[in-house]
Amino acid sequence: MESSERALAIIERLRQAERVTVAELAEATRSSEMTIRRDLDQLAEQGVLRRVRGGAVSFLRGQSIPFAVRERDETAVKQRLAMAVASMINDDESVIIDGGTTTLAVARLLAHRRITAIPLDLHSANALSSAPEINLLLPGGRTTPGELSFVGHLAENSLRALRVDTAVLGVCGLSTKDGLTAHDLDEVPVKQAAVANAQRVIAVCHGAKFTRTGLGFVCPITDLDVVVTEQTAPAEACAELTAAGVEVRVV
Repeated sequence: MESSERALAIIERLRQAERVTVAELAEATRSSEMTIRRDLDQLAEQGVLRRVRGGAVSFLRGQSIPFAVRERDETAVKQRLAMAVASMINDDESVIIDGGTTTLAVARLLAHRRITAIPLDLHSANALSSAPEINLLLPGGRTTPGELSFVGHLAENSLRALRVDTAVLGVCGLSTKDGLTAHDLDEVPVKQAAVANAQRVIAVCHGAKFTRTGLGFVCPITDLDVVVTEQTAPAEACAELTAAGVEVRVV
């Protein structure tokens, strides 16, 4: 089992149990106890857990997987999706880049381009900050813990004052019935402002997002111009998007 897979397996246990032991994690992941101890030390640095003798105590009961851990998951797929999105962006465009690990991969590719970039989280802002040809605009507002997304009326009003060429949105859930949804309600108004003030809206997501629905409604699928996804996306869901007039790119 690879490091990212082990980390996700450990996190899933920590979301269900208050305390885990090195021995049980080693058996569950078929790894050595030395390897598990290293994994636990790394997760402790990321604020996922507190190390104790022989194991760890969870900080995650009922919470989502931390950004730093998600970033390491399915990196090859995220890179493929990001390359497809970046190929759709022209030089001199103005681009809103949503928060999230997949959109961070997009931001890293766009850092070498001549565009005006409006990142919606500090992760992407940092990735773009030293790029010499990027005209970087930050929306302001407060940031959410861990995700570091810009939220609040300052961020929302900043986006409403702009007219941009393209908005690249991450996805928590997507379906023809429920539209594009998000887990964090604070992020919903900011995403809605991005959609409302972009000439083109590109949603990028893993195939698994078609089976999920977030708590917060962002927009109907008819507000999307393009959905970039990968080969695990359900064929029926892709067909429904196409029937609704949304371009679907499977990479």
